[in-house]
This record gives sequence, structure tokens and C-alpha cells, in this order.
Amino acid sequence: MRAAVFALLATLAWMAPLAPAAAATLKATLIVPADDPRLERTRLERAYLGHPGGPAGDGLKVALDESRFELDAVGAAVDVATVEAASVEAAKAAAAAAERAGAAVLLTDLPAAWTLAVADAVRLPVLNLGDASDRLRQQDCRARLYHLLPSERMRADALAQYLVARRWTRVLLLVGDPPADRERAATVQASLKRYGVQVVASKPFKRTADPRERDLANPLLLTGGATTYDAVWVVDSDGEFARTLPYQTALPRPVVGDAGLVALAWHAQFERFGAPQVSRRFARAHRRPMTAHDWASWMAGKALVAAAVAAPKGPAAAQAQAIPRVVLDGSKGTNMDFRPWDGQLRQTMLLTDGQGVIAQAPVDGVLHPSNVLDTLGADAPERLCKASR
Repeated sequence: MRAAVFALLATLAWMAPLAPAAAATLKATLIVPADDPRLERTRLERAYLGHPGGPAGDGLKVALDESRFELDAVGAAVDVATVEAASVEAAKAAAAAAERAGAAVLLTDLPAAWTLAVADAVRLPVLNLGDASDRLRQQDCRARLYHLLPSERMRADALAQYLVARRWTRVLLLVGDPPADRERAATVQASLKRYGVQVVASKPFKRTADPRERDLANPLLLTGGATTYDAVWVVDSDGEFARTLPYQTALPRPVVGDAGLVALAWHAQFERFGAPQVSRRFARAHRRPMTAHDWASWMAGKALVAAAVAAPKGPAAAQAQAIPRVVLDGSKGTNMDFRPWDGQLRQTMLLTDGQGVIAQAPVDGVLHPSNVLDTLGADAPERLCKASR
């Protein structure tokens, strides 16, 4: 009997090295603003195109839920914790705490300056879900900072391509008063120049009840006069003025930009490449339509899953190193990866009027020497990013 026990123990000892190593959970932390003004109830009710429709974590949850089979097949797991930050210093502290706790990846839905502070506080990959600022991809880029939401330049390029395709080559540009709108207007003008669209006039607008400034708040007065144009492009980060502009212009012309026809990463009425199934899964889970910000969050979840599958046994460093190399399917008809020069996720754009998807960009006929998706956003020769990836 004793000999049989010894034989069994010897067999188990021999087999032990063949047993699979325990899977490592990919830990990630999502940092979001406390009391986020973008999620104020009346703003969510108005559902401005291009604005968040709910918390960033909603898309992540859908991506992780639908990837359970894929994770189980390799014995991997992903765990995402959410932390609220009330200030840039709190965001930095949350990032450092997450790194000490073993996080492999950080995700942010924060203003640009906060995201940069987080990226500078850690040595982890940071996935930017919610800020479209071009400076994060250009002069203020970071080596381990990656972007799921398309940049402002990508959105502007998509619309400029469509204008050229429709031969609407004379544009009246209306720009809001805040500094963010003036910065975005410069991006729009760069895109229009890139594709040969003429800005016939650029006029400021201002939401005001002051009768002395009525010229700055009246769509008919802003779009009237002797100037002729093929389309009106409105730059309004707030969204309240822009939503009043379609069908209120002095000339019967289309409105594009932040109202009318808008370039987005996603719209719930997109009907190709499996998109309806994605939107329905999201709507069932959260009882609201899936927005562009939700799609960026969903794609971040898919990136985490891909990294976990690439290094299911860990360590965290191996999982982090997999992030820049992931190739993702975003249900938009093409594989997507991160650009090596600015960390931006290559992707097609959807042009929508809010009721349905009118077109996709890059539009047919636009060419590029290597990847047509690089006609959207800053291409490699235009890079201002000096970070080494």
C-alpha cells in the first residue's frame, strides 16, 4: 500500500511541471471626473450630437461581458476599477495608486490637461476615451498615451472630404466665442485647406440676450448679406447654438460641423458590419442609445481583452506591452490599430444628421500611399509628436 502511495506521489510530481500556470488578471483603472458637467441631466436630455450620453464605464462593461467566452478560452481575466477625481492632483494621485496596486493599464475620461498629468505620473499605457484635443496627439503627446476617440482633425477631415465629394467647396464658417471653439476653428480651416475648400467668410457668434449683440446671436443675420456659400460650418463645443442653426440660415444651405451633418466615431443607427447588434447589446444593457463616446469606451474594453489574451499568464508588464500592437474590429468594416507616430486609433468615421448615417469617411476616391485611414487626422509627415514609441 505504502509503495502504491509513493508511486502516485512520484507520478504527480512528474506531472506538476506540465500543469498550466495560473492565469493573471489584467487589472485596469478608469479615472473619471467627479460631478462631470457633461453628464448633467438637461444636457443628457438634449442629446447633442458628439457629446457623451452617459458614463464612460458603460461601454467598457458591454465589451467585457461579450468577451467572456474569449477570455475563458485562454484562462484570462480582466478587472476594471473606476475612480472619480475632483481635481488634476486627485487624478494624478489615483493614477499613482493604481500603478502601485498592480494595474497594467489606465483609462481616462478626463480633460486634456488632466489626462497629460495622469500620463506623466505613471509608467503605464494610458487609454484616452473622452478627449478629442489634437494637442494630445501632436505637440503634447506622450509615448504611452493612446486615443480611442477620434481627434478633432479626424472629424474635420471627414466632413471636408464629404464637402469636396458633393462639390460644396465654398463654406461660411461660424465660430463660438470660447477659446476651445477658436482652437477647433483653426483645425477646421486646416482641414478645409488640405482638401481645397474655400472659407468665404468667418464670423463669430455668441449666445446672448443683450440687444446690443443681437447680430452675434441671430442665425439669419449671421448667414445673410452679400456672401454666397455652399454650406455653413458651425463650431460650437457647447452645442446649444448649433442645434438652432439648421433650417434657419438666410440661404437654403446645408449645415455641417457641430449640427446638421456631424462626423462621429459611432451612431446607433449605423446598419452595416454588425453594428446593429453592437448597438442593440448596448441599449439592452443601459437603456439608451450608444454614442461615439460609448463606442470609444467599448473599443477600450476590446483593447484590454486583446492584451489579456495576448499575455494570459501575465505579468502586468507583458500585458501592458501588448496594448500598442493590438488589432481591433470596431464593427465599422475595417481592422483598426494605433498609429505609431501619435497613438491615435485608425478608424473610419460616420457622417450623421442624428437620424441615420449619411456616409462614411474616408469617402470613395480619396487615396493615400499606404493606408487610406491616414487621410483622417495628422498624417506621418505632419507629425508634431516627438515622443518615442
